[in-house]
Amino acid sequence: MERTLPWSWYADPDVLRREGARIFARSWQYVGHAGQVTEEGSFFASVAGQIPVVVTRARDGVLRAFVNVCRHRGHVVASGSGQRETLQCPYHAWTYGLDGTLRAAPRSDREPGFDLGELALQAIPVDSWGPFVFVNPDAGAGALAEALGDVPARLAEIIDVDTLEFRFRTEFELEANWKIACENFLECYHCAVAHPGFTAAVDVSPDAYRLEAHGLVSSQVGPLRHNGDGVSFLSAGDVPRSQFHFLWPNFGINVFPGRPNLSCGAILPLGPERTARFLDYFFARDVDQEWIDELIAFDDQIGREDTALVEGVQRGVRSGVLPEGRLLSESEQLVAHFQGLCAEALAE
Repeated sequence: MERTLPWSWYADPDVLRREGARIFARSWQYVGHAGQVTEEGSFFASVAGQIPVVVTRARDGVLRAFVNVCRHRGHVVASGSGQRETLQCPYHAWTYGLDGTLRAAPRSDREPGFDLGELALQAIPVDSWGPFVFVNPDAGAGALAEALGDVPARLAEIIDVDTLEFRFRTEFELEANWKIACENFLECYHCAVAHPGFTAAVDVSPDAYRLEAHGLVSSQVGPLRHNGDGVSFLSAGDVPRSQFHFLWPNFGINVFPGRPNLSCGAILPLGPERTARFLDYFFARDVDQEWIDELIAFDDQIGREDTALVEGVQRGVRSGVLPEGRLLSESEQLVAHFQGLCAEALAE
């Protein structure tokens, strides 16, 4: 059996600060979908870890991303999403073009040597795969395709992501450290105990449910349990089996059997013991609302069960009585992979 990360790492503000600098400031992270910046003159604000970012498509049609922080006094510049020609900081009205250039700064004409060209928003790498948009706060980042590894090819076996359309987003918060939420996503050892509805639909036995980890990617593949109870809607469609993928440090993808569907989103630290989550749901154009409603009810039940689990773990690890836990090397191999990447990043 392997030892877990020190449990103090799940409640310590200093550890979260190090994670911000050594993990979230250096990695590709999902921030939103391409439909938010389809039109020229559009933008959306998001976060990478705890770093405010804004993604834009200016009139030249180029997709760009910036640190969403005013170069004047540090206020967040943009919020929400929409279409406009400029982004204006609400503090002192410094105004930036969607290409990041500083267009106007009130009273700057009274400052000798003030140069608008020296104070553009800080640009960061941005890239997309299918309808999914990613940024990396590290200006020297490698390619997104390298980070994604074989995930696009694996998903292409069961679904064409380019045909999916965004339908809606759900947002919620957890009273738990972000790593606990990630680790819960990365194992199905708990499924037979905690998710009776899911295990009625998907075969989670250790000989059927496959776990694979390499590079920054962890994957889980579960076959449909055809003799399951109450999950007939999952057996009616073109997607033959589930796939669940995770891109370190905080991006999860869910595909369930049935009609073409995919949900994905980031797991975002709000504090040492509080996490924000959002999930963007995508479906093929011809997927009917009745099937979607059944899937959402099914998914919501799993989510409620997981919320109770991760918050229960947080109450335990924060107690400080025990220094660490243990991992089963086979059933929790993806958790061990995740923890290894975290430990390596923080040890640099």
